Amino acid sequence: MDNIIDPHIHLFDRNKGSYAWLKPENPPYWSDKEIINNDFFENDLILKSPLTLSGFVHIEAGFDNDSPWREIEWLESTVSCPFKSVACINLMLDPEDFIDHIKRLKKFSSVIGVRHILDEQAHRLLTSHVAQMNLVYLATTGLHFEAQLSGSDTKGINALVNVARQNLGLTFIISHAAFAPLDSTHQTLQCWKNGMVSLAAFPNIVVKASGWEMTRRDYINTNSIDTVITELLSLFGEDRIMLASNFPLALFTTSYQELWAYYKALDLPLPLLEKLCHTNAKRIYQF
Repeated sequence: MDNIIDPHIHLFDRNKGSYAWLKPENPPYWSDKEIINNDFFENDLILKSPLTLSGFVHIEAGFDNDSPWREIEWLESTVSCPFKSVACINLMLDPEDFIDHIKRLKKFSSVIGVRHILDEQAHRLLTSHVAQMNLVYLATTGLHFEAQLSGSDTKGINALVNVARQNLGLTFIISHAAFAPLDSTHQTLQCWKNGMVSLAAFPNIVVKASGWEMTRRDYINTNSIDTVITELLSLFGEDRIMLASNFPLALFTTSYQELWAYYKALDLPLPLLEKLCHTNAKRIYQF
């Protein structure tokens, strides 16, 4: 698995983008947010031999949520490594404006998907008639939808299951292993697992396992990742899971090199690791 495609990273150029969420006066109010309130470019994605970064997927980072193509313009003018991009989209746009935004984004060669961060608003958004109409259109475009929500949010998961069932031609990529509990009771872990069982029933839903630091900063000192990956493999199989970094937020816990070395050391067969760290991302993101 020395050859890696990282399917979830963010780059920042604070002189050109907005990034309101990075500013200390704005939420989220993390005590360590200054670690990531910096500029990050592709040369910060450092891996030492034998590990090699052969490509990455850039996920929108609040550069300009009203004109999301501006972030893509910036990326395509600065990034030299093979990459794909996932642009910001507002599911609640009037359908005519939504179509216009998607058509503008599709003019860029790197754009492979879009996301609207769902989080606690997942049920409200995904049960909206406007959002559902827009997702039906998105399914005709060849782009996918990145879904960020908690697997323990039963109402949100049920709403996502409903739109996935209605749009079997649209790929939904679940970010951050749906925030699997890493330091929780059996009851909360079971609630998350129930949500993932519901999602796994649909072949158009895949999962990115990353963002561990968002749930527990010291996860690297536990074996909780191993447990989550084992659960995901049992539910989604080998071909619908990707390991990712969530750089630079991964820096809350560890370096980029150390995270991928940690993944490499997982007690998994090498062919499976190659799928999770390279092959699946290459296929799903169409490198």
